[in-house]
Amino acid sequence: MSEWLEVIARSLLMLIVLFLLTKVLGKKQLSKLSYFEYIVGIIIGDVAGTLTMSTEASLFNGITSLGIWAGVSVVISMISLKSKAFRDVVEGKARIFIKDGKILEENLKKERISADELLEMLRKKDVFSANDVEFALLEADGELSVLLKRDYRAVRPSELWLHLPEEKEPKAVIMDGVVMIDVLNSIGRTREWLQSKLREKQVNINEIYLGQLHSDGRLTLDYYEDAAIDTKQLEE
Repeated sequence: MSEWLEVIARSLLMLIVLFLLTKVLGKKQLSKLSYFEYIVGIIIGDVAGTLTMSTEASLFNGITSLGIWAGVSVVISMISLKSKAFRDVVEGKARIFIKDGKILEENLKKERISADELLEMLRKKDVFSANDVEFALLEADGELSVLLKRDYRAVRPSELWLHLPEEKEPKAVIMDGVVMIDVLNSIGRTREWLQSKLREKQVNINEIYLGQLHSDGRLTLDYYEDAAIDTKQLEE
């Protein structure tokens, strides 16, 4: 086999292997990484790259190495689920940056975070004044969680003694111009009911890209020809 064909074959093989390893490692590997997951990701990527480009490298040894690293990652994840102390070592612990409206400078120093960086992290949370913050916590994955002071929080309906109906996920009853019969059945509606709603607006099903039925009875429609037809809302 010529060298370039071997590189193509190795690349396709590594793509399949990495896909399978990612499935084994789980969706957590795709989100914010812990210290160990970060290291495992770098090593797996480096090994896979070497196996792809170096035709002299042993595929068997390389794939074995990838399997070992993935297996170690899975084992560590399982141990972390059972042991808080072990999880704190492997994944790290959260650290408080602001408490009771006061910035804890010592904790910032421990994480080597400057005041400028703290303000930048707050701005990414749409907070432009540290004085507005009641509590801020740097999570183990590096994300900053922020609780604003009461005066700066959005008012919740419960604070106004309002009892609003529960809002559920909108159901897609039309998708790509096709009626989703299973969805209609699951919410106790029929195709005839949907067609009657569409007839009221003189709309054909095949003109609709997406139709969603909301928990309050609204049927919102998005059309293929958005420029020609305005978005309409039908009330139940």
